[in-house]
Amino acid sequence: MSSGLALVVLAVLVVVIGALVAAVVVVVRRSTALTVPTAPVTPLAEVAEDPRLQAQQAEIAAAREELASLQSRSEQELRVTQEKAGALIASAESARAEADQEARARRAELQEQRADLERREQRLGDREERLDSEGRSLDERARHLDELKAQLKVQRQALAEVETERQQALERVAGLTAEQAKAELVAAVEHDAKRQAVLVARDIERQAHREADAKARMIVVGAIQRVASEQTSESVVSAVHLPGDDMKGRIIGREGRNIRAFEQVTGVNVMIDDTPESVLLSSFDPVRRETARMTLSELVKDGRIHPQRIEEVHERSKAQIEQQCLRAAEDAMAEVGISDLHPALVPILGTLRYRTSYGQNVLKHLVESAHIAGLMAAEMGLDIEQCKRSAFLHDIGKALTHEVEGSHAIIGADLARRYGEHPDVVHAIEAHHNEVEVKTVEAILTQAADAISGSRPGARRESIEAYVQRLERLEEIAGARDGVDKVFAMQAGRELRVMVVPEVVDDIEAQVLARDIAKQIEEELTYPGQIRVTVVRESRATETAR
Repeated sequence: MSSGLALVVLAVLVVVIGALVAAVVVVVRRSTALTVPTAPVTPLAEVAEDPRLQAQQAEIAAAREELASLQSRSEQELRVTQEKAGALIASAESARAEADQEARARRAELQEQRADLERREQRLGDREERLDSEGRSLDERARHLDELKAQLKVQRQALAEVETERQQALERVAGLTAEQAKAELVAAVEHDAKRQAVLVARDIERQAHREADAKARMIVVGAIQRVASEQTSESVVSAVHLPGDDMKGRIIGREGRNIRAFEQVTGVNVMIDDTPESVLLSSFDPVRRETARMTLSELVKDGRIHPQRIEEVHERSKAQIEQQCLRAAEDAMAEVGISDLHPALVPILGTLRYRTSYGQNVLKHLVESAHIAGLMAAEMGLDIEQCKRSAFLHDIGKALTHEVEGSHAIIGADLARRYGEHPDVVHAIEAHHNEVEVKTVEAILTQAADAISGSRPGARRESIEAYVQRLERLEEIAGARDGVDKVFAMQAGRELRVMVVPEVVDDIEAQVLARDIAKQIEEELTYPGQIRVTVVRESRATETAR
């Protein structure tokens, strides 16, 4: 490509030089024609005197000067053109040399690539030969393996036939089949193993019972001795003392206006009877009842009782109750040593300040249970904080039992799970009345702490007579049914276990019996929490060895 361009440039330069030379020749010929005389020769004097001749001579002189100027310019342009042509020729030769060099380099590169391709083709050919050789070798090996497999198959068949003949010979000698001999051997080994296992397990169980009973007594007694709690029960009667009986009329108001407004605003019933200087407030909600008591006390103290004033004082009393609940919850948490409780659980926990169970304050019961669980956990080497937290929150569901359906254990577990408590704590809450199968040590300690706190002398106001009567009534309700053999009231009356005669009651009737007993208990008895009714139907085969 570069050599062709150089040839074109040379051709153009030759054409330009030829054109310049032709122009110079034409100019020279014109100047020569001007110098040749065309008229006859005249004397010099006449020529000198003739003005036309003088003018022609001047023109000729001017033409000669112009010709000389043109000739000099043409020579100069010719030199310049020759110099340019020389430069162009030199540049063309240089370009041609570079093009030749590049062409040589390209040819060398192509030769090298061609040699590389030839080497690769050679390697590929060698590889194909090796692969063909390996393929032939693999085929030969596969054929050899097939022959070996055939031989092994023949040998296995021969061994199987020999084994069958040997087994048949053994069966003829022993008089038993292989399955029968195997079954007898397994039965003998199993019998011996079971006997040994039962003996070892019985020894271990006896030793564990002895050690566990002693250790448990020490732990429980130590925890009870170290807990210093009040031995008195709280009263849940909300009574408001009056300065005089005339105040009852002011509480009732004109045509009962004030008492109706008070009951509507507070949500409690006001009982005004013949009791001197006293008014009773009745409500199932202890927080609402306490709010109403504070409201009525402030109204009686102030003396101004009318509907608008009742609403104002009630709102102020509600705020005071909320503050007291928060303060009570914070004091209880500080006493137990818990500081990371979810903020939403604190006001719920505080409402237990006004909740009682058989006369025992629930919040104080939680604090006492937490201390007992912590002491027992320390004796047993368990996580003290985890056990105290489980016992402290186990009855938190009692704050919502009148708002949400279900037992307080399940409600409390759902509440703790919702606000991010540890799964072990949640399990201890839901299992502390055996409504869920106990799976952790924390849950067992929570049950123990709850039982110790509730069963100590003076903790609860329920009399032993009422307790025994409720248990007897539970057994009577279940025992009056057809097909019932035995009835046991267990876990302080929280579970009723009914044993039925299997020949009289089948599985479907057992389910119906459990539902009917539970329904009758709900209709006739008053009890805290829930009572589980379990109907047990079992078949036994008994023979006497003589």
